[in-house]
Amino acid sequence: MKPILEAIDVHKAYANHVALSGVSLEIPEGSIFGLLGPNGAGKTSLIRIITQITGADEGEIRFRGERLNPSHIAQIGYLPEERGLYKKMKVGEQLLYLARLRGLSRADATARIKQWLSRFEIKEWANKNVEDLSKGMQQKVQFIATVLHEPKLIILDEPFSGFDPINANLIKDEILDLRKQGATIIFSTHRMESVEELCDNIALINRSRKVLDGPIGVIRDQFKTNTYEVEGRGKLMVVHPDFEVVEQSERENGHFYARVQLHAGVRPNDLLRYLITNVEVEAFREQIPSINEIFIRRVRETMPETLVEETA
Repeated sequence: MKPILEAIDVHKAYANHVALSGVSLEIPEGSIFGLLGPNGAGKTSLIRIITQITGADEGEIRFRGERLNPSHIAQIGYLPEERGLYKKMKVGEQLLYLARLRGLSRADATARIKQWLSRFEIKEWANKNVEDLSKGMQQKVQFIATVLHEPKLIILDEPFSGFDPINANLIKDEILDLRKQGATIIFSTHRMESVEELCDNIALINRSRKVLDGPIGVIRDQFKTNTYEVEGRGKLMVVHPDFEVVEQSERENGHFYARVQLHAGVRPNDLLRYLITNVEVEAFREQIPSINEIFIRRVRETMPETLVEETA
């Protein structure tokens, strides 16, 4: 899959602060791409360069093979973490104004606004001032403003902030639908469960540098520890040259839970055969690390030792 966007050795500094240091990444067209990192890691600086709010000090951004330039702005939609609606302006007027700035005709903009307001079941709010809306309602309006001009690349910075679970699921469905229609989404968030659900690829930036990137499935495989979770009935006290019990606990009615790590070259079937002859196995599954676990582990690995000691 060809990249819709490429960052090539991007550097950015503000006064004495280095925001980005040689960051390179490729965002496949038609994908949902998770841009992850702790606060202050450099994510927002990269997004601001992509949206041409600021420029890179070194390196370049390429959009569909062309060096990023002002003509590409019409193909990009950006939902910033700090929302920017005009509080005193009516919802319908504001959406029309923003759509016209993006190059839509009045007729096209009006038709799309009606469609989106109906889709989000907020038609009755079209003539209300933004300041009269709840935070969640304002979020919906901002989301509509971001996608109204049908951009090819959509950048969503913490899109679920302020939403209750029902409306968060509504936005998730819309994101997936936009991807089906051919849009590419850059998704920046601290909610790792949303990354697991939505993203095809991720990149992790920490302390201005990219420290991890790739398809989610490949990354999770890279961080596997050859550990299996076992649940069953009986006594499991493994002393064996091929595996090691790293955790074990007793449960009610003679049941147990254990995590067993296989040594190099040992297959899961070898462990399963051993278990079957010693206990009654009720559950057996590989322990796959979550994106949240990988995030924490990789960030800690790339922190200076003094900071690791302070946060331990």
